Amino acid sequence: MEALRRPALPEDAVRYRLFAAAAAGPGGEALLRRCAEVLLVRFAPLLAAYVWQRQPFRLRYVPRRGETPAHIGGTTLFGDNVEDEWFIVYLVREITREFPGLAARIDDNDGEFLLIEAADFLPKWLNPENSENRVFFYKGELHIIPLSETPEQDCDLSAPCPTIPQALALLSSRSEEFLAAEPIRAAVNKRIDGYPEKIQASLHRARCFLPAGIVAVLRQRPSLVAAAVQAFYLRDPGDLRACRRPFRTFPAEQRVMALVTFTRCLYAQLVQQKFVPDRRSGYTLPAPSHPQYRAYELGMKLAHGFEILCSKSSKVAPDTKRNVLSGPLWERFLRSLKEKDYFKGEMEGSAKYMELLHMAEDHFQQSVAPESSVEVSPGDEILTLLQTTSIDLKEFEREAASLPPEDDDSWLDITPDALDQMLKEARNESLPSTNEEEQKYDLETVAESMKAFVSKVSSHEGAEMPWSSDESHVTFDVDSFTKALDRILGADSEELDSDDLDEEEEFDFSDGDDEDLDAGNQRQDQKMSPEELVGSLKSYMNEMDRELAQTNVGKSFTTKKRGASSVEAATSESAGPDSGAEDAELAPVDVDMNLHRSRGKLVKG
Repeated sequence: MEALRRPALPEDAVRYRLFAAAAAGPGGEALLRRCAEVLLVRFAPLLAAYVWQRQPFRLRYVPRRGETPAHIGGTTLFGDNVEDEWFIVYLVREITREFPGLAARIDDNDGEFLLIEAADFLPKWLNPENSENRVFFYKGELHIIPLSETPEQDCDLSAPCPTIPQALALLSSRSEEFLAAEPIRAAVNKRIDGYPEKIQASLHRARCFLPAGIVAVLRQRPSLVAAAVQAFYLRDPGDLRACRRPFRTFPAEQRVMALVTFTRCLYAQLVQQKFVPDRRSGYTLPAPSHPQYRAYELGMKLAHGFEILCSKSSKVAPDTKRNVLSGPLWERFLRSLKEKDYFKGEMEGSAKYMELLHMAEDHFQQSVAPESSVEVSPGDEILTLLQTTSIDLKEFEREAASLPPEDDDSWLDITPDALDQMLKEARNESLPSTNEEEQKYDLETVAESMKAFVSKVSSHEGAEMPWSSDESHVTFDVDSFTKALDRILGADSEELDSDDLDEEEEFDFSDGDDEDLDAGNQRQDQKMSPEELVGSLKSYMNEMDRELAQTNVGKSFTTKKRGASSVEAATSESAGPDSGAEDAELAPVDVDMNLHRSRGKLVKG
């Protein structure tokens, strides 16, 4: 099978492949390559502003391999930010909506993770073993190719998994038959609901006290903040060797206040890390009570991340790198952005225009540049930018004096109620009603069905009825039962176990307590017969029933209806003369009903 031959995906990676639903023909490669360029230009306004955790969304042409036809696609490492994965799901769905000739497959190391999201609504026949090549986005909707009920069809769908060409042929000719059920589509769409607006909501802007060089670099390549946070967050002792001396690339002397844009995931990773800088590095922190302590701490951590990246640079000269921001492809890319009003009417050369241009260049280098371009490490790119970017410290200081306010980070603290609500939404369920009158079922019927079920015997094939009394007889030894009961309730003092002795020694009993214990021991020495013991227990229980009957606890119990049992009625009539009006009001409790209600309260609580 193809699933066995393909390499396993990393745990934090998502793979996406877009196929031509109909046979592409001789010009299929050129058509797919052109499609990849058009797609990334079409979605450039979204992608240019997005900060990826590890790797960006990237489409490349992939030639035919075995049974897998030629396609465009890629694999993206999303690291700890699973929202990157679901943003890619949104992109793939929108691509198939705007380009109806494409059908998309998307999976990760868990396989068909879209089905996991809709697990409560899947058909019974669908399982991980037969779901390969059955789940596609096509024309903007999720499709699932079912098992064939008529094996005589041209495409043998009765096989565990169809091949991709078989699946594509079916989608192109009979896609309306394979549209996923509405609850399945709703579950997946709910997970990606809110894009593209959700992109801005996932960002967090915070003040950081940073070296001026880092401020200049982030002006040119805002996405480098992710690489710096990851370098600091995943640091090892070897990485910190570069931080145990005065920083070579980003010394602490020339620092300014700046507003840095993170994703919430990156910000949380940076804030939650406990780190004390080496005194030799030059980075010192004010007292925690200082009003700018958080900005100093964030800037220190970010500076360590940038210094670690530069210490790993290959020291390759910038002129040996391929300049991808030139040539007809870049010109077409830039022209398309202008046509789609990406620059929002800003004058060419203005600060806002240059900021948007730098973001577009960053996106183009990461996602659109040809496969033949040399991969540039973050450290190399940072050093190149430092050599080609002017740093105006006084301008940075003037801007720092009028920075906009940073975002509120109270979202880091989740209250118990908010957590319960999140879990409830994730389960897509609501809590059961606490009003018993709103329950639509009969408690007595439920109790009887439960008794009928537990009376059966379970085996590997399910519950079975018990054997008949002819096959297996039940015997009851009265003497053994009496002796066991006597050992439990009538044990002598010398039969106490070690735990009882330890508990007795732990407390300091008063003289009055000793007298009570002596009296109790004398009474214990007078052995009671089994009949007397049972009678004594019944009297205690009857007395407890009388006391409980007048309390809220007793009134909360459900009692059996009068006349339900002739035996109970006879017992009530044969009560002794000492039983007063209270005994007349007492009725046996319905054990099954009370247990059922108790279980319901525990579940609700």
